[in-house]
Amino acid sequence: MRFLIPCLVILDIVASCLSGATATGPVVYYSKSFPGSVPAYVSVEVRKDGSAVYKEAADDEEPVSFQVAPDDVTLVFSLADKLDHFKHPVESGLKVANMGQKTFRYQDGADKSEVQFNFSLDENAKLLLDWFERVTESQQLYFGLERSVKFDRLGVNKSLLQLEAAYDRKRLISPERFLPLLDRVAKNDSYLHMARERAAALADIFRSAKPKPAAE
Repeated sequence: MRFLIPCLVILDIVASCLSGATATGPVVYYSKSFPGSVPAYVSVEVRKDGSAVYKEAADDEEPVSFQVAPDDVTLVFSLADKLDHFKHPVESGLKVANMGQKTFRYQDGADKSEVQFNFSLDENAKLLLDWFERVTESQQLYFGLERSVKFDRLGVNKSLLQLEAAYDRKRLISPERFLPLLDRVAKNDSYLHMARERAAALADIFRSAKPKPAAE
């Protein structure tokens, strides 16, 4: 009988590990290190279930978790497939200015492959890089709006104008993430009237464009 409890504990640990492995699935990872730029470092990882994590340091103590739309998840993993899960170089080899050290990595369980580059002419690599750059731009806009909402109410309208311009240029990833901030501004009389109107209008647009859950 005294052996029963340790055995059950071992079985629980094994089941937990198997469950975690199943839930994790493949991951597409991106990082960019470019000292002197803002931010100087960024990393983004996207999983097949749409969960994503954004960091501005390798040991970031406050990583940002968000959900990626199904169409974007499909795009990211499709491009990773076309790039053979980063098993081959994508660096152009051209003598160009330093644009930051980028890394693409694909990991599925114990299988892992990655590639690093400064500049690529591969169209699929360029498309994937652009997608991750849009994630970075979107997060910077989120940080900016969040700061102005909390500490600079007169600056909220400027942040909203920047957000609107990015959306019009199709640079926003997961715009529904902004809804809580937009609703906060739209419903609070302490913000400028034009800011409240713009926030309400953007919230309506983002809600109408919000991706519907995939059918079961």
